[in-house]
Amino acid sequence: MKILMLGWELPPHHSGGLGVACYQLCKALSYDGFNIDFVLPYHDKHENINFMNLIPATNLTAQESHYLGGIYDSERFVSGNARIEELPSDLRGLQAYYTRAMRDVVSKSAPEVIHAHDWLTFEAGVEAKKHSKAPLIAHVHATEFDRSGTNLGNPIIHDIEYNGLMMADRIVAVSQATKDIISRGYGIPADKIDVVHNSVDVSEFVKVYDNTTFSYLAEMKKQGYKVVVNLGRLTIQKGLTHLLRAAQLVVERDPKVLFLICGTGDQYHELLELSADLCIAENIFFTGTFVQGKAWHDAYDIGDMFIMPSVSEPFGIAPLEAIGHGTPALVSKQSGVSEVIRNMLLFDYWDHVRMADQILAMANYESLPVELYNNARLEFDQLSWADVAQKCHSIYKQLAAAKGGMA
Repeated sequence: MKILMLGWELPPHHSGGLGVACYQLCKALSYDGFNIDFVLPYHDKHENINFMNLIPATNLTAQESHYLGGIYDSERFVSGNARIEELPSDLRGLQAYYTRAMRDVVSKSAPEVIHAHDWLTFEAGVEAKKHSKAPLIAHVHATEFDRSGTNLGNPIIHDIEYNGLMMADRIVAVSQATKDIISRGYGIPADKIDVVHNSVDVSEFVKVYDNTTFSYLAEMKKQGYKVVVNLGRLTIQKGLTHLLRAAQLVVERDPKVLFLICGTGDQYHELLELSADLCIAENIFFTGTFVQGKAWHDAYDIGDMFIMPSVSEPFGIAPLEAIGHGTPALVSKQSGVSEVIRNMLLFDYWDHVRMADQILAMANYESLPVELYNNARLEFDQLSWADVAQKCHSIYKQLAAAKGGMA
């Protein structure tokens, strides 16, 4: 079956979990013999990708694309310049280029199914459907309700999401929580939405390094310190101001707990100032950059526990990555990943006291993190991208049958 996959990024040129999810899903689908054309908004090498055909919509590099807005945060998005006579100068212009490219793509190779990921590609998905008559799947990894921290968010993006979801033949949500948000926020019938949870590739979690990137923290651990790790974008959606307020309560009771916060984003300087205002700066370590490769592995490995305090997290692959590295996880109740991993400590993102109590319990009771991890690992081992691909395959078959195609 010929699949036209529309995504905004792929590793190593990615700034979040969406690129990783697209990569792993397509890799798993290729094992089942699917022929995939993957359209990107930039032109760059992906030397590790030989299982699908990559199609650039522009001559921009990945770095240039990301500068224009190759991120998921709505506060960086404005309607701006949508001209397509020259290279785009903002995200809206880049989307216009990307959308226009669909006419040429589908004319050269007609798809049987169009699979578009998140609001950045929904307009292009509708355009591809218009010119190819193929059914459209809108795959929702996050909504504007999530990105804005459950506030109203950007009305332009809401319109794009709404129109894409209405025009889609089927919708894939990464969690039941996301399905509920789509139904409640956009009035989409629940029977139009399929829940397909994300997974992880366990082969990526083999530890091959002897020396850690975080040598200072390794020395502190030898002196009895515990390390709490968070990886992700520093944005309002990720709830890191709440984590710092919980960290203040933790440090007051146990100053031998340290926090490693890996990532970058528009809240970076705000979080630095807040840690100083709360008098906990000595216990908080910011990488200030998006970690990849060895540093990515090392960040999970150095942690005694991983924490994800998101205000609204449709799924959240990071806790799975932590468990894959042998690190137990604590996550907010507002996270979809808890639908597939039950053995994680849960808290409301705003409940600083409960969050602090759980961190202290993990730091001071040796049996708790061991038991939590061992049970979570049993659940983790049941997950696979092959299962995710099989669920998508079933949806493809249903759509193809409805359109008179063949699976």
